[in-house]
Amino acid sequence: MECQKIVNFGNQLLRRKNVDCTREHSRLSRCLNTFDLVALGVGSTLGAGVYVLAGAVARENAGPAIVISFLIAALASVLAGLCYGEFGARVPKTGSAYLYSYVTVGELWAFITGWNLILSYVIGTSSVARAWSATFDEIIGQHIEKFCEKYMTMDAPGVLAKYPDIFAVVIIIILTGLLIFGVKESALVNKVFTCINILVLGFVMVSGFVKGSVKNWQLTEQDIYNISHSIYGVNLTEEEKLYGVGGFMPYGWKGVLSGAATCFYAFVGFDCIATTGEEVKNPQKAIPIGIVASLLICFVAYFGVSAALTLMMPYYQLDTNSPLPNAFKYVRWGGANYAVAVGSLCALSTSLLGSMFPMPRIIYAMAEDGLLFKFLAKVNEKRKTPVIATVTSGAVAAVMAFLFDLKDLVDLMSIGTLLAYSLVAACVLVLRYQPEQPNLAYQMARTTEETDNNESVSTSESQTGFLPEEEEKCSLKAILCPPNSDPSKFSGSVVNISTFIIGFLIVGSCILTALEPSILIKAVWIIAAILVLVVSFIIWKQPESKTKLSFKVPLLPLLPVVSIFVNVYLMMQLDLGTWIRFAVWMLIGFIIYFTYGIWHSVEATYTASADAERNTDAGLDSCK
Repeated sequence: MECQKIVNFGNQLLRRKNVDCTREHSRLSRCLNTFDLVALGVGSTLGAGVYVLAGAVARENAGPAIVISFLIAALASVLAGLCYGEFGARVPKTGSAYLYSYVTVGELWAFITGWNLILSYVIGTSSVARAWSATFDEIIGQHIEKFCEKYMTMDAPGVLAKYPDIFAVVIIIILTGLLIFGVKESALVNKVFTCINILVLGFVMVSGFVKGSVKNWQLTEQDIYNISHSIYGVNLTEEEKLYGVGGFMPYGWKGVLSGAATCFYAFVGFDCIATTGEEVKNPQKAIPIGIVASLLICFVAYFGVSAALTLMMPYYQLDTNSPLPNAFKYVRWGGANYAVAVGSLCALSTSLLGSMFPMPRIIYAMAEDGLLFKFLAKVNEKRKTPVIATVTSGAVAAVMAFLFDLKDLVDLMSIGTLLAYSLVAACVLVLRYQPEQPNLAYQMARTTEETDNNESVSTSESQTGFLPEEEEKCSLKAILCPPNSDPSKFSGSVVNISTFIIGFLIVGSCILTALEPSILIKAVWIIAAILVLVVSFIIWKQPESKTKLSFKVPLLPLLPVVSIFVNVYLMMQLDLGTWIRFAVWMLIGFIIYFTYGIWHSVEATYTASADAERNTDAGLDSCK
């Protein structure tokens, strides 16, 4: 009896959401097109980092080879983007990684993903609002900071900010009102600011190629020695640490890869596109195109700006805080700094909107599923926006921006985002090899044209799910050479177990590396890599689902596995303090879930009604 209770409790934690994608009805307004999504993705991803990040990475990590760092980071981001694209085509509903986890790996994992995404977006909104305020204040001569420090100082170092940032609060309130007013209006404002940002970056790139010189990519070791010697005297060890050995790749491949790890975070933000599933006219096509196109545009912008910077002036002279104004002064184009100031404010505005836009939609999706308080799912009937979720998330972000200096919390954003990326990649891997299940309508999501063309085929395919399956015996032959061309329960279970083993090996290896980077760990890495390849080969041998989608991740299982590895590795590089803060946030989330969410889950209601029907049918059969 006790064992049955434990099993039932486990089933509650792992129950999966059934989504009917055949229903077009949505409580939100379907008014966005593909261009809106591309602008949203570019605006959210291409924030103020493009005006700052390139200078810091080029000077300290990669030199002119920063362009290769951005290329590697872009490829790693595309892996996650492709996984999001397939799920956008498969489950065109509001919820992003939260929903994708819910339909694949169960309710508890979905709650963990959604709860961490909320944290990421709240911290992202607050920190970008403070950055917007600081940038504007710097442009006007730091009058706001001087006034606040004189009259409104908060004496709590390490806990609160030096002074309350009222201007950041005002910005958040304005954008919260815009989001409540309507998604179409928000998308229009985002498009205007994004276009201005792109034009400014285009000007920077053209300026760099016109005023720059290839000689700055061909600095000799003697040039590096001369500049270092003039600053540090004869301390050659210090010189080499700071400036490398010259040439295109002064810090070697180690510096390029180190720079790529930093540059990866510059591509975070495209996932906000996946939260628009119920507000896009043709989500199965628009979401994958929007994600891939926005990542491509962002890569071109980062690549071009970093190339322009390192062509305009030697990499070791770049300013790590404001590289573009410094570079324009170096080439005697000081007037261009006004364009850079306008561009940076526009970039911060779109980045802020990109953080605020998905946050209420995640809260809305979780509340509608019963995992968060139900009143948060209220939708304004006239504007068709999640009004309570928008106001609540805006209020929390405003309070944080008002009181806290968020530098120590920014790394928490990375955990939430990288965890979501990892789970989505794992979900793609699992779901592609599962048998057809007619009761899970999300698996039958197709574009309108495909549905029309394949109506008879899909009908016959769906009928196969009702036919009794011949039970397969577990053997090495059945695992390596499956007898069926279509997925079965057995092959699906093989993939589930294999994915779990791959995840365990990757997480374990990354943890050991973070704790004890030694020669022994290299041996562990080699063994783990061989085992991952063997298990990946087993997954590759299993039959794939024949479900037709408008977009699918290519090269399975390789791309999702590499994506999981990149994301987990970056997570394990974060410091202990960040993980302690993460544990505190998760404790708060688990209290909410186990005291409210697990008992009010909509899926629990469906499961209970299904069980009641089965019991009724069983009772009728026994009476006959």
